Amino acid sequence: MSRITKAALAYVLPVFALAFGIGALRVTLVAPITGAFWAVALEIPLVLGSAWFTAGLVLRRWPLPIASRAAMGATAFALLMLLELATALAFGQTPLQFLSAMTTAPGLLGLAGQIGFGLLPALRVQPRG
Repeated sequence: MSRITKAALAYVLPVFALAFGIGALRVTLVAPITGAFWAVALEIPLVLGSAWFTAGLVLRRWPLPIASRAAMGATAFALLMLLELATALAFGQTPLQFLSAMTTAPGLLGLAGQIGFGLLPALRVQPRG
């Protein structure tokens, strides 16, 4: 397995696990009060903050040049979308419903956050030590 793939897996798995937990709270507790859009808007900074931190840890373990960090982020984004699809399928959605949800305002905001997640490794300054 390549360093980029190892780094991408080490990046996506803990962030997805945390986001899954936060997402459960978003859907059950926050969205009924604020609405779906604002619930997603509150979730994104928490997830991206954890992604920033995780990217730093991963890049300290697997130092990568900028092009490889971009490839790591792209790979992690692809894995994230597969994990999101698998989760949607596990909760009874069809692939079409999964894709259609991304055309709503909360879905587009969430997709923007997911794209940000994919970009963070390239934007993260290489940690030292």
